[in-house]
Amino acid sequence: MRQYLNWKTYLAVIALLIVSASLYYTGQLAGKLAIEERKKVEELAHALKTFVTSNNSQETTFASNIIERNTTIPLIITDEKGGIIDSKNIDTTHTINNGNVVEEKLKEFKKIHTPIPVDYGTGKNFVYYGESYLLTQLRYFPYVQLAIIVLFLVVVLIALSAAHRSLQNQVWVGLSKETAHQLGTPLSSIEAWLEILRENDGNNEAVIEMQKDLDRLKLVADRFGKVGSAPQLEEENLVTRLEGIVEYMQKRAPKKVIIALHKKEAEIPVNISGPLFDWVMENLIRNALDAMAGQGRIDINVSNHPQQVWVDVHDNGKGIPGHQVKNVFTPGFTTKKRGWGLGLSLSRRIIEKYHHGSIFVKQSEVGKGTTFRIILRR
Repeated sequence: MRQYLNWKTYLAVIALLIVSASLYYTGQLAGKLAIEERKKVEELAHALKTFVTSNNSQETTFASNIIERNTTIPLIITDEKGGIIDSKNIDTTHTINNGNVVEEKLKEFKKIHTPIPVDYGTGKNFVYYGESYLLTQLRYFPYVQLAIIVLFLVVVLIALSAAHRSLQNQVWVGLSKETAHQLGTPLSSIEAWLEILRENDGNNEAVIEMQKDLDRLKLVADRFGKVGSAPQLEEENLVTRLEGIVEYMQKRAPKKVIIALHKKEAEIPVNISGPLFDWVMENLIRNALDAMAGQGRIDINVSNHPQQVWVDVHDNGKGIPGHQVKNVFTPGFTTKKRGWGLGLSLSRRIIEKYHHGSIFVKQSEVGKGTTFRIILRR
């Protein structure tokens, strides 16, 4: 249970308690007000009887004042057969369901309250009544309050999530730039040592291979240095770029792993930052290699669409459990024994923020493999 109990849960529970208490208290107030309104209607009904039957002028004047003072509770007086005799505090300027307003209100009042009889001795009238505007407002107040609290919680959660993401981004960007900075000194030193080796005969083959690895390290440092800075996107042939990545990674993959590129067109122009896009693809391929037991296939499928280009990276490795799929792009999340869990987080940043595209797990099944999809806009 502890994995589900976080600050968001506590915040939601507190909000629920506040709303529940408000609903209860408001319900109590509304109930008391409803009782008071019924008492007023009963007094009014008694005053109405007095006004009609009494011969005492003082009593009739007092009864008339009681009737006139009611300016809030809507009333309808009917005879014994249900015919409408009079109404009070009902807005008749608008029609309801294209019918008589008072008749429609009478149907409504019959459902709300039991009528109060007025016995004149020679006959009876019935007083039907509704709820005052104040009581209606009081009944709806908790729901308005609930809406305000929900809106407030949504705003707070969005603000906190944005602040959390911003803080994470600053941490990872700072870490990336610091890594690039730290790599700079040893790379310069290695380059100087290579120059010394070139001066001695017999080291040509070793120097060539070492130079390739040095250039690769420089590229890696350059990629880390560009994280956090808006790169310049240039139009490139995506197919050519992917072919170079596949060729590079195939040489460094286990012999029983095949990395294949599938495309229907030889040229697909897109605007990308080459070094950063290479980093994303290599990260996906390395993750796929880690998911295999030294053998299998990695298929890269490129689909060209009018407004988008899709790049699917599929492997037949161990797959990702369903409950972990939503966390794979979270900074620090990793299923490996070693690693910082930054690769996919930075990959998402590169694709979404710099290339204005998207990257997600299209499909994954334990024991059958995983497919990541990158969508690049035209």
